[in-house]
Amino acid sequence: MTSSGPLERRLGVGDAVVIGAGSMIGAGVFAAWAPAADAAGTGLIIGLVIAGVVAFCNAASSAQLAAIHPESGGTYVYGRRQLGPFWGHLAGWGFVVGKTASCAAMALTVGAYLWPDNDRIVAVAAVVVITAVNIGGLSRTVAVTRVLLVVSVAALVAVVVGGWSSPDASLDRLTPFDGDAYGVLQSAGFLFFAFAGYARIATLGEEVKDPAVTIPRAIPRALAAVLAVYLVVGVTALAVVPTSALGATSAPLQLVIESGRLDALSPVVDIGAGIAALGVLLNLIPGVSRTTLAMARERELPTWFAHVDTNRSLPLRAELTVAAVVIALVAVLDLRSAIGISGVAVLTYYAITNAAALTLRPEQRRWPLPIAVVGLIGCVVLVAALPPMAIATGSVTLAIGVIARMSLRTNRG
Repeated sequence: MTSSGPLERRLGVGDAVVIGAGSMIGAGVFAAWAPAADAAGTGLIIGLVIAGVVAFCNAASSAQLAAIHPESGGTYVYGRRQLGPFWGHLAGWGFVVGKTASCAAMALTVGAYLWPDNDRIVAVAAVVVITAVNIGGLSRTVAVTRVLLVVSVAALVAVVVGGWSSPDASLDRLTPFDGDAYGVLQSAGFLFFAFAGYARIATLGEEVKDPAVTIPRAIPRALAAVLAVYLVVGVTALAVVPTSALGATSAPLQLVIESGRLDALSPVVDIGAGIAALGVLLNLIPGVSRTTLAMARERELPTWFAHVDTNRSLPLRAELTVAAVVIALVAVLDLRSAIGISGVAVLTYYAITNAAALTLRPEQRRWPLPIAVVGLIGCVVLVAALPPMAIATGSVTLAIGVIARMSLRTNRG
């Protein structure tokens, strides 16, 4: 049984923080250090701070807009309401494309850590299992996310404790900072990939209690907690392992644990990384499906996706379709290609978020105007700093969406 009615409000601040943190603490913290170290060496710490600042600005803009427009869809809704239908569509398409590619990247990460020789098979199985959990209902998703988040944090604790057990561990390794300005910015672009999950909270606009209060509180809290974790892990990695080694591996935190006296804990890192990626996947698929739902409601995607399953209070059609597309991408993309598509699309999404926040009236603001300005500029700069192939791939994908929309509108006209 389906309907096009509203979703049920059942999540509080704590639940929203868990979903946001669970979306962020995932494969990014286990994998992003490698390309960041390759780009900037020890300067990746500066890149991490830059990524954190941009993420905070984006979070502030998202929270302000979500409080005013407490609906599913995130910046797709904000862009439409504040900037116009074109920008809303571009944001929605950017989110759907970027996060669908992120889903594929997370699924591939699960396979790479848990069974490298059969990573694609494991990735497909992960998508199937996570989809089954999600369609069981959002309350179950929150419960499972809590467990996955605890396991992920436990694995990171093992990395930090094991790393500092190394006799060679020293903060002196962090200075002087390596890398030029371009390299540092590129490292920020890579590390931003690990922060992007807080938008998942904004997409829950129709499912949180008192969204005008819950969302503005949950987003900064989740982001602050995750940034603190990343700083501790990043400093530990640089203090234990040479940046040349970090940049040359696909499992940088495995090197950290193996460098200390507690190297027997190394399997914990593999399992923790796989479970963390599952946690991200658990929250990304519903986020994409809810943006798909919002776009279908506005007839910018087929209205077939606009139905909500009343028994489960979720957009079942959209969720199953997203899962099918992710499985297809897992079959044809490698991890780097998936992240490249995601990076450009997601940063474009957040640039529109900040642009929309700039249009708010003074009485609607919860944070100063310059925060949105810094966020907008930061998103543009980080896109420009990404590798040229990533920029080209992401830009072409976004352009396809714009052209398709123009064609659709012409045919309707």
